[in-house]
Order: sequence, then structure tokens, then C-alpha cells
Amino acid sequence: MFRKIVDKLLGCLRGNRLTREIVINVESLETRVAVVENGRLEEYMVEHPEDERLVGCIFKGRVQNLEDDLQAAFVDIGLKKNAFLHYWDMTPDQEAFLDEDEDEEDEEEQLRPSKKKGKGGKRRRERLTNEQIHERFKPGTEIVVQVTKGPISTKGPRVTTNLSLAGRYLVMMPGAKNRGVSRKIGDAKERERLRKILDRLLLPDDVGIIARTVGIGAKGSAFARDLRNLLESWNELKGNIRNLRTPCCVYKEPGLVERVVREWLTEDVESVLIDDEKTFDEMRELTAKISRRAKNKLKRYDAATNVFEHLGLERQLEEAFRRKVPLKSGGYLVIDETEALIAVDVNTGHHKTKEGKEGRNKQEESILEVNLEAVEEVARQLRLRNIGGLVILDLIDMKSPRHQKKVVRALKDALKRDRARTNVLDISKLGLLEMSRQRVEESILSKLSSSCPCCDGHGVVKSPLAISIELQRQLTTLLRRASEEKRPFVPKIIIAPAVLQRLRTEDAKLLTELQSRFNTKLTFVAELHRHPEFFSIQDAESGNVLYSSSGSHQFL
Repeated sequence: MFRKIVDKLLGCLRGNRLTREIVINVESLETRVAVVENGRLEEYMVEHPEDERLVGCIFKGRVQNLEDDLQAAFVDIGLKKNAFLHYWDMTPDQEAFLDEDEDEEDEEEQLRPSKKKGKGGKRRRERLTNEQIHERFKPGTEIVVQVTKGPISTKGPRVTTNLSLAGRYLVMMPGAKNRGVSRKIGDAKERERLRKILDRLLLPDDVGIIARTVGIGAKGSAFARDLRNLLESWNELKGNIRNLRTPCCVYKEPGLVERVVREWLTEDVESVLIDDEKTFDEMRELTAKISRRAKNKLKRYDAATNVFEHLGLERQLEEAFRRKVPLKSGGYLVIDETEALIAVDVNTGHHKTKEGKEGRNKQEESILEVNLEAVEEVARQLRLRNIGGLVILDLIDMKSPRHQKKVVRALKDALKRDRARTNVLDISKLGLLEMSRQRVEESILSKLSSSCPCCDGHGVVKSPLAISIELQRQLTTLLRRASEEKRPFVPKIIIAPAVLQRLRTEDAKLLTELQSRFNTKLTFVAELHRHPEFFSIQDAESGNVLYSSSGSHQFL
């Protein structure tokens, strides 16, 4: 059976119809999920058993301290680093929940500081003063919070007191009272149908709900079933809050497989290919709660070759995560991920100019073609790598305002499918396009890589020439000092082989002159695993180290 699915997946490029497949690879140290459209990798998720996913988890914590300068509290939720809780997020945003046009972006992150304004230009909720904050949330006060952004680099998680529980068709919001429909559902008749379904659901007084976009076309019984599951989770959560000791986790987000069923197994998915029997059985059990049709989409893959390798996804992943990403037109992207921002450089590369046009128009059309292809690939790369924050695109310069607007519009259209919130600005006078992408956890590259022990993450190391200059400078200083103090000094220098090769060939004459000048003998020792930037100067007689270079690693 799986062979038919594979053939269908690989052959779908021959047609114009969009075919979406989900491929799940389960191994002892890693679970991978790929969303493939017409044979092309479009979404990628990875999870490791030892990694604890915090985003969406709810904790009972204790306020540690209040920082008025930062307008934030630090909350002990039982992790290594205290959680960051902005003053703006310390009281439930009741008015925000009353907006029936709440969009789906807010379904997954209900409690970011709201900057939207209501009637009369006033904010949706009254902001508490610092005095009120200190009165209501003294250090030691217990508080229930939900993680909206996981720990990144040296920063702890960000949390909020606005709680939300995501289901298949509904998002439940404890503390709210509204029944709304996602703004992304644009059809007026469907919105009205969903509102009628929500009105018939029996809800506790302290709970609000929002219909998600996946609920389009779903029957009322599906919403009722989803609500029952959410209420069970909410009742269990309340019991944990009452009974567990602070700090503790009172609600844990489901694992990757269950999230795939909840978020990705939609009507447009034709099949789900799974290579692990246990995971296959778990997914059948989960999807059976949704519908028999969804259950029938699950297919078991049991061939000897890894499913990602068999479908060509390993090659696509390797290409996608390179620093240099090729484009079909012959151009390419260069993507550099830093702690503060993501820099993307767009280059024409070997792009061939279209024929049939002359002069400047011919060149401008070619530049437009590369930029349009580039922004499409940038949107894909942001999803695949799960990178966010501030993103700067250095596009190929376009003089035509019409072309610039066309590229910006193409990027915005490509980003519509992104589940993370994005914001795109117009192209600046310098030809730069600035945008931001919601970042709730570390990027996949950060999870799967560590800083290079050779360059310490810089991407470059000092050349043998630079090390030779530094070495001779320090040698001259030490020899001059010994000469002035009239004491014998025979230097012994320990260096990397590449630097010694430089000294023996190109700098031998300079070293000979240095020996004659100070009437000494230089001894060099090369160590095979010595870091290329690290060297030390010792006194050959006493063995004392008189100087060590500032290389961060002595050995590789």
C-alpha cells in the first residue's frame, strides 16, 4: 500500500493539482515530521525525547521579584531561569476575549501585550499602576501562567496569565465569556453557521471559546466532542492547581505526533505516511476521535530504507539548511542567522536574462524575476528553519517603484500560509526589506548545532599570517624585556602545524634576524590538535608559560 502512496507523492509534480502529504519518521533519538506539497518540502518539525517543549504549558509559579524599570515580574516556575512576565500580562485581558473577530494567530498566543485600541482610541483594558502591581503581586505570591515563548539563548521563557487550551476545532479560554469565530474564516455564511453551532454548546460561566479555521465544514457533533475533551483538560488542570505544590507544571502541551493530528491533519491532506508501528497505532487512535475519513488517511511505511531518504526529503533538507540556498533561476540566497536578526542576501548568480527584450528593460525584468523567486524561497526558509525575530532582506536593487511593490506583495502573499505572525515593511531607499516573524522557541538550526570549536561560531579563524604577526610581536616584547633585565631567556613556542609551516617558509628570515638581535635560540613545537589561533611562549629552561594567546579553545 505504501508503495502506491510513494509513487503518488513522487509523481504529483507532473500534474497541476496541489497534493499535500504528511511524512512522519520516528527514531529513538528523534521524531521528524515533514509536510510535502507536490513533492516539495514545505514544513518541517523535529522533536527530541530529552527536549521539553514549554510553549503552551501552564505552570503554577511564585513571583520572585518585580522590576519597575523593565515593567515586568520574574516568576519561579521550577526551571533553571525565572520566567519573564510583563506587567501588561499580569491580569487577564477580558476585553480582548470579547472580540469575536479574534484571528487564528492569537489562538496560539492569546496573551501578548495588546496594543490594539478600542473606541475613542483607548486600550482594551485599563493598565494597572506600579503601585497596584506591587500591592496585588508581592514577592512570594502564587500565580498561574502559560508559556508563550520558550527560552532562547540566555533568556528565560516568557509567560502570561491569559490562559488558552487549543483543541482540534476550538480554542478554549478560561476566564473569558465570549463565543467567537476566527477572522481567517472569511465566508459570511460559514461564519454564521459556526456561530449557531457555538451558541448551542453548553459552556461553564468562566470559559470562552473560539472556532478555529480547521472547523470549516465540520459538523456540530465534532465541536461538541472537541469541547468535551477541552473541558476534561480544564478540570484536570484546575485539580492540579489546587493539589500540586508550587512551583510545578499543571498542564503540559501534547507531543509532536498529537500536535500534528490537531494542527495539520486537515481536509486538504491526502495521506499521512508513518514509519513506526507504535506511532501509527497512536495516531489511528487519535484520529478515530476526529473522523473515520481522517483515520483512513493514515498509511504505514515498513520498507528497509528510511522514509525521508526514500522520498528524497533528506536531500531537500540538506539543501535547505545550507548557508547558500540555490534558486531555480540560477540565483541564490545567503542566509546568516545571528542572535539579534536574520540577514538574507539575494544574488543573481548564474541567472540567465530573458531573451526578447532589450537594454535596461531586459535587465530590470531579470532582476524582478530573481527577487520574486527569492522572496518565495525566503518565506519557505523561515518556516523550514523556524527562524524569527528581525529579518533583513538585501534584495537586488530595483529602480522601478512598481517592481518594488510587486516584490513586497509577493512576499506578503507567500507569508500568508505561515502560522507565525509576520509583519512586512516597504523596501527602503537602500534596497533593504525589513520584516519580523514571531519567534516562540529556538530555531531548528540552533537545536541541531553547536558553535564550531575552531571558529567559535564566527565562521572564520585568523590566518597563519595574522598569527605569525602576533607571535613575533609578543616574542619581541618578551625578549626586549629580558634583555633590559639582563637575564637569560630561551623561548619555546608551541603552535599549530599550519602556523609553523608559515614560519619555516615565508618568515624564516625574520625569525633568524630576531635570534641574532637578541642573541638567543628560538625553539618551535607543533601540536597536531592545537587550535590554529592558539599559541604559547614558554621559558625553555624553567618551563614557565610567559604568554598565551587569547584563543577561546586551546585544542580542537
